[in-house]
Amino acid sequence: MPNPRGPESAGVSAVLAVVLATIGFFALAVFGLGALSVATDRDIIAVPGLGQVPGVVGMVVAVVAFALTLAGTLRARRPSFVSTIVIALMPTLLHLATVWVAVLSAAGSYVVATAVAGDLVRGGASAVILLAAAIAGWSGIALRRTRAEHPRWPWERDEDE
Repeated sequence: MPNPRGPESAGVSAVLAVVLATIGFFALAVFGLGALSVATDRDIIAVPGLGQVPGVVGMVVAVVAFALTLAGTLRARRPSFVSTIVIALMPTLLHLATVWVAVLSAAGSYVVATAVAGDLVRGGASAVILLAAAIAGWSGIALRRTRAEHPRWPWERDEDE
């Protein structure tokens, strides 16, 4: 039986879904990390003299990893929401690894780099990134799968219907 409301919408394009979800991931992650810092009254990376470079580089890699993982998922005709697990894990793990490498290169100490990575996990920063990526990844998939269209008045429809 044909759809009485007319043909289904094509949904949001994969490129637009990736762009919107990536912006959402970055915004949620930055907000969440800021809220975590305020709530715990601690810096996310609390090593004197280290600077902001490891955190910035880690976030850039996390955003790129999120966008690429989501883009790969959205290539499917009907992407699965189960992919959200991988979409959430990839930026989280790559953020952690990138911060570890950046701290190692800046501080020159495996102990300091490992302590910073451990603090990211124990302090909740990695959980914030994981949650932000899961929410934004699910949203990106939902944008692609949803077949929504603009509402139309009855007189806006084609006369042939």
